[in-house]
Amino acid sequence: MVTLKLKKSPPPPEPGSERRPARGSSAPRRRPTLAEAQAARAEAAERRDDREGRPMAPPAPQRDGRNGGRSTDRGFEARGDRQPDRRPDRRPDRPAEARSDRRPPRAASAGGDFERAPSRAPAARSRPDETERRERRDSRGEGPRPAAQPRRPDPAAQQAHTPLPPAPAGAPVAEGERLSKRMTALGLASRREADEWIEAGWVKVDGRMAVLGQRVGPQAHIEIDPAAHREQAQRVTVLLHKPIGYVSGQAEDGYEPAVVLVRPENQWSEDRSGLRWHPGHLRHLAPAGRLDIDSTGLLVLTQDGRVARQLIGDDSEVEKEYLVRVRYSRATPQQPQLPEADLALLNHGLALDGHRLRPARVSWANEDQLRFVLREGRKRQIRRMCEAVGLEVLALKRVRIGSVPLGHLPPGQWRFLRRDEFFA
Repeated sequence: MVTLKLKKSPPPPEPGSERRPARGSSAPRRRPTLAEAQAARAEAAERRDDREGRPMAPPAPQRDGRNGGRSTDRGFEARGDRQPDRRPDRRPDRPAEARSDRRPPRAASAGGDFERAPSRAPAARSRPDETERRERRDSRGEGPRPAAQPRRPDPAAQQAHTPLPPAPAGAPVAEGERLSKRMTALGLASRREADEWIEAGWVKVDGRMAVLGQRVGPQAHIEIDPAAHREQAQRVTVLLHKPIGYVSGQAEDGYEPAVVLVRPENQWSEDRSGLRWHPGHLRHLAPAGRLDIDSTGLLVLTQDGRVARQLIGDDSEVEKEYLVRVRYSRATPQQPQLPEADLALLNHGLALDGHRLRPARVSWANEDQLRFVLREGRKRQIRRMCEAVGLEVLALKRVRIGSVPLGHLPPGQWRFLRRDEFFA
C-alpha cells in the first residue's frame, strides 16, 4: 500500500514583508523615516503576539541619559517589579529545576539596583603524583620518560666571559701620562691645541699615528707635523689697555668682558704689527691673566696656548709690574707713612689662603705710589697684601708683562703682538 504525503503550499506573504531587492540592483531603495520604522516594529510585535496567543507587552520605559541611564517611568518602584514573562517555554523537555539553577536570582538593593551575586570559585584540581602519571603512561603504552638533556650554553653569556683580545698597536696605553698633557709640559702646545692636533693627525708617537686619549711613557718620542706649527703661527695675541668697568673673563654681575673692546674701530692707529683685524681672530681668544673690574692696564688676550701657559702656568716665571696708589690707614703723627718693616713684609713673608706667597719686589715709585713686581697672580693679590699691612688701594694699573710694556697704548684700545716681541 502506497501512502502519499501532500506538501502544503506556503502561506501568502504578509503585507510589508516583501523581499528586499538584492544589493547592487538598479531599483532605488528608499530609507524609511523614524516614524515609519517605529510603526513597522510595533506591527511586527503585534503580529508575533497574536501568533503566540498572548497579550502585547507594555512599551518599554524611556531612558533618560541625564539620569544616569535609569528609567524615568514612575509606574514601577524597582526593576524587580516588572511584569513576569508569559511566553511559553520552548524547551519543555528540560526540567524547570535545571533552568532555575542556571542563574541565581539577584537581590534588589535599597536604591532599586540589583547587586551582583558572588561568583563561585572553581573547584581546586589536585595535581597527580608521580605514581599516577607513571600508570597513565603505562596504560597508553608509553615507555619511561627519557632523562633530561643538558642545557645548551647561552652564546651571549659565553661571549661575555670570553677574554678580550689584546689591544692593537697604536691604541691608547693604559699606563703612562696622557699625550696632550705631556705635550703641554714640553711646551709644544696647550691641552686644547694638543687635542686638536692629535685629532687632525699631526702627532706621531714612536713613528705611529697618535690617537685621542693615548697615554705615553717617559721615553716616548713625539713628532709634530710642520703643518701644525704653520697653523699655530697664524694664531694671534692681542694687547689691550683695559679700562675700569670691564672684567677679564666671562661677563659677571652686569659687567661686560674686555674682549668686546677688540673691534676694528678700537685698533690703535700706531699698531706696527702689519696685521689687519679679521673676525676669525675672535675665535678662541682668551685672557692670559686677570685684572679686577676696578683695575686698569695691560691685558693679554691670545689664541696661542703656548703664550697662555707661559704667562699663567704653575711654573711661570714671567714678571708682572704694577703701579699702585695707596693711602696708609694706620698713620699717626709719629708714623705718617708705612713702616720699613711692613714694606719688607710686602716683599716677602705674607701668606694668602694658607699659601705662602713667592718673593716680590715692592718699592716706592713716589710719595703715594708703590711699584709691585710679582711672579704670580692670585685673585686680588695686591689689594689683599696691602690690606694686611694697613694700606688702602686707591688705584691699580698694570704697566708691563715680561718684556712687553703697556707704553702709550690709550685706554680702551688694542694692538697685535709683533713677531719680534716676546714676554720672556
